[in-house]
Amino acid sequence: MDLWLVLAVNSITLGGLLFLLSAGFSLIFGLMKIPNLTHGSFFMLGAYVGTTLLARGSDFWTAALGGGLAVAALGGLIERFILRRLPGAELAQVLVTLGLSFMIADGCLMVWTGDPIQVATPALLRGATSVAGVGFPTYRLAISLIAVVFAVALWALLDRTRLGAMIRAGVDDTPMARVVGIRVSRLFTIVFCLGAWLAGFAGVIGGPILSVYPGLDGEMLPLALVVVILGGSGSLLGSLVGSFIVGFLYNFGQAMFPELAYVVLFLPMLLVLVVRPQGLFGRPAV
Repeated sequence: MDLWLVLAVNSITLGGLLFLLSAGFSLIFGLMKIPNLTHGSFFMLGAYVGTTLLARGSDFWTAALGGGLAVAALGGLIERFILRRLPGAELAQVLVTLGLSFMIADGCLMVWTGDPIQVATPALLRGATSVAGVGFPTYRLAISLIAVVFAVALWALLDRTRLGAMIRAGVDDTPMARVVGIRVSRLFTIVFCLGAWLAGFAGVIGGPILSVYPGLDGEMLPLALVVVILGGSGSLLGSLVGSFIVGFLYNFGQAMFPELAYVVLFLPMLLVLVVRPQGLFGRPAV
């Protein structure tokens, strides 16, 4: 396969994983104004829990759902008993979530040791699929499709349901949402759990491509932050577009300019911050 085509496929796959990771992060940041630096750890923890479920005989998709649920439960506890006590305290939130990420990383190291764990690709998705006469890795195509399905599902949730209307109201104007009777605190917990579940689920399905190892959280979190800054906090469309932009910048930057890979990745973010601080699809602060 041509190098450019390989890089494009890998970029689309990474973009799909980043969307699952950053969509919840963007909603959490947009609704709760919490810079949740544990989000990369949620990705890694979900992956580790998924490997344990697989080792105990679960099928791949059950392990993915289970890993996501375990992380969602932890996320709910963190939001309910820690972050809810720090409203508006941005510095404290940053320090607490950063500390929690280190604690989760140490816990993973203690339980699963420091050896990388390779996750087997689901049997039905192994091999290649021919598209226009060109063979593409089936599993990587499946991840891209999963990302699109989740994007549509999240769009339907946010734009076509009562829960989505309440979330959008909370993102747009939290005090007014409280005035009209929306239980914003419960909404915060639901959104936080949803974001954590997406991160944990993404960690498991990313395992066959990335493998699972200590430090995975530190690699994924900066990419998710760039996605949110590029796309705009609270914007689902921004997360989708930003994820694929970052996927292409990261893969092509690593391949073509390895010495400047992070310049290629972070320079567009800096430019967006200067020209449009709210992100490509975010709303300006009022």
